[in-house]
Amino acid sequence: MRKVRAVLVSAIMVLGVSLTIGATPAHAAKLVGVFRDYSECQRIGSQGVTKGWWEDYSCEWESRYRYYFLYT
Repeated sequence: MRKVRAVLVSAIMVLGVSLTIGATPAHAAKLVGVFRDYSECQRIGSQGVTKGWWEDYSCEWESRYRYYFLYT
């Protein structure tokens, strides 16, 4: 089950990044992570703001994948 989950998360991230890079304007949100827990998504998002990696972020639940997606 862990292998299947790892492959699924990897596939989701690759698909999300490829769609984000290929089809969105420069000012649109960028997918930077996929997380199982909301608190982990918030922690990484906040850390990115603190370190200057991005100015703002949002954690959005995708029920069909059952993961939180971190967008900046």
